[in-house]
Amino acid sequence: MDDFRHNWAGNVVYTSNTVHQPESVEQLQEIVARGRRVKVFGSRHSFNAITDSAHEHISLDRMPSHLAIDPAQGTVTVSGGITYGDLCAQLHRAGRAIHNIASLPHITVAGAIATATHGSGDSNGNLATAVTALELVKADGEIVRLSRQTDGETFLGAVVGLGALGIVTQITLQTEPAFEMQQMVYENMPRAQADAHFDDIFANAYSVSFFIDWQQERVNQVWLKHRLPRETGQIPPSTFHGATLATRHLHPVTAMDPAPCTAQMGIPGPWHERLPHFVVNSVPASGNELQTEYFVARRDAVAAMAAITTLRREIEPLLHISEVRSVAADDLWLSTAYGRETVALHFSWKKDWAGLQRLLPVLEERLAPFAPRAHWGKLSTLSPAAIRAGYPRLADFQALCRVYDPQGKFRNAFLDEVLGAV
Repeated sequence: MDDFRHNWAGNVVYTSNTVHQPESVEQLQEIVARGRRVKVFGSRHSFNAITDSAHEHISLDRMPSHLAIDPAQGTVTVSGGITYGDLCAQLHRAGRAIHNIASLPHITVAGAIATATHGSGDSNGNLATAVTALELVKADGEIVRLSRQTDGETFLGAVVGLGALGIVTQITLQTEPAFEMQQMVYENMPRAQADAHFDDIFANAYSVSFFIDWQQERVNQVWLKHRLPRETGQIPPSTFHGATLATRHLHPVTAMDPAPCTAQMGIPGPWHERLPHFVVNSVPASGNELQTEYFVARRDAVAAMAAITTLRREIEPLLHISEVRSVAADDLWLSTAYGRETVALHFSWKKDWAGLQRLLPVLEERLAPFAPRAHWGKLSTLSPAAIRAGYPRLADFQALCRVYDPQGKFRNAFLDEVLGAV
């Protein structure tokens, strides 16, 4: 029971007194049908109270694990509670891959999709865009199956569902043939180069990340994840837009041990061992951190980074590191990349919520001209009105909530605040 009392970071203590651990879909249906207010635990990697419940929680960790590949359709159907680490290892053994993966392979597929968690790449939609079908348990205990092919707009509204429509028990994802990758890291890219050549830099590889502390006129590290046409790696140039090729494996926070990180130095390897930042069998951090993340239109990326830089003195005592990544636009109603090519501005903070409560409103004010959308599972102090303004299809999602959960069984204080009246 103690494992269910708080989230991974320890900053959210859950308020429910009851935790159910069903061992079948039928048991899950019964629990949901008779429950008053219920929420599901996943990997508990959210930093806010999106999964909290004042009544009952459900853990899916005892539910049967399921993975079935459909060669004819090129899809894989999995139980919602599977992690990306488990999913990808099995997919690769079968010669298949998914287009994108969470930077932490320890998080669950259902939780990542429900919050539009994103991975990276100019041409890569976030993790939810791989979904072709899903199955969920509605508030009355009924199982509903939705697919992109047959359910059109309803499907587009339900994929990034924030846990507000039901409990996802099964997800079908589009796959592709397995592929090889190599990862290179460059250090100390001048900000002038990063700003002037932003689009070229992010188009250089399948997935690109800036790691930056905002303290100097530089990007601390640039991670380039190249997709290879064959198993033989390419020889990387010694410099890249003024940055120098690293000669040792690095952690995004340079002072930290790189052992948990996926292989760098241009060493070829399978897609699922290069796309994430951290390897499956290592814990990337202790949880002694807080996270925020804001999404802006791609065209505003350089200006938004300049706005953040004006707060370098205020940021310095609170920050571990920031990451900048690109995400392709999509058509999922509550996706943070809905309708616009997107750049994600991520912050890993020291565990000082009092300090962040002073800083975040100022940071968000600087970003306000760029209409930022906050990550659904991370911390922000954006007003509910500002959050709602970022989603043109919010009213449609509210209507969908009334159909799938008319009594608000899957609601909680967080969803009541950010979604408004349903």
